[in-house]
Amino acid sequence: QVQLVESGGGVVQPGGSLTLSCVASSSDFRLITMAWYRQVPVPGKQRELVASISRNGQTTYADSVRGRFTISRDDAKNRVYLQLNALKFEDTAAYYCNKLPPWYRGGTDYWGQGTQVTVSS
Repeated sequence: QVQLVESGGGVVQPGGSLTLSCVASSSDFRLITMAWYRQVPVPGKQRELVASISRNGQTTYADSVRGRFTISRDDAKNRVYLQLNALKFEDTAAYYCNKLPPWYRGGTDYWGQGTQVTVSS
């Protein structure tokens, strides 16, 4: 079964930068479109797709992060990264990596523990 481990979050001032990293224990990693999602603890708010990267390196971004965030991958290490620049207060969230669409296990989407990004002055 796949395991997802995210890291790299922290507290940063507005305008600052962070690099998030995720390792996925999937033997098919190089064939999969990987993505970063984020979720804020607001009742009823859905987890948001932030960015994705295909097996061929094609990337997509949410309008809210385009030009500020960069997704990349290292298939040799089964890792996907998210470079966060020019951070804003509204980027505060728990960030999760997963494939697109997410892995499904036991009747529900499987998620790792995520990594918290807090933008605060």
